[in-house]
Amino acid sequence: MTDSKRLLKIEVSIQDQLMRLTYADEVIDYSISTAKLGVGQQKGSNQTPLGWHLVRAKIGADACENAVFVGRRATGEVYSPELAQQFPKRDWILSRILWLSGCEMGRNRLGDVDSMQRYIYIHGTPDSEPMGQAESHGCIRMRNSEVIELFNKLEVGTVLWIQESTFARIPCRSV
Repeated sequence: MTDSKRLLKIEVSIQDQLMRLTYADEVIDYSISTAKLGVGQQKGSNQTPLGWHLVRAKIGADACENAVFVGRRATGEVYSPELAQQFPKRDWILSRILWLSGCEMGRNRLGDVDSMQRYIYIHGTPDSEPMGQAESHGCIRMRNSEVIELFNKLEVGTVLWIQESTFARIPCRSV
């Protein structure tokens, strides 16, 4: 069950490596991991795109924690250190996928800057991976239990703001 009617805004700070959900009566911060190569909009850049985005699709509602996804499809595998040894180069997408679509024409939507065509997600990652530091290939990585919690809070169409600056300096409008 989602509680998006109480949700006022969702923000991501690249500098802070945090995702912040603001409600009327509480603020929830999640430690995240964005792109190792920094911010950028271009296809093939392996960078995290900036600006207004919305959740275009929710994938994996019935999957177990640590379920493995390849090409947005559950493989039937469950992540383990042994599986990681079998596939050492795999970019692990686990538990849930929130597929993002840009909202700003020419910035993060359509052409060579389209976040959805770049397959930019919020998704789970192995719990052994660090949070709070930039290590992804462009997506926003989260702990598995937290991405499941977030998945259950949001609806398709939920809007979020991805900014480079710290939360302390940039005021954001309400969603």
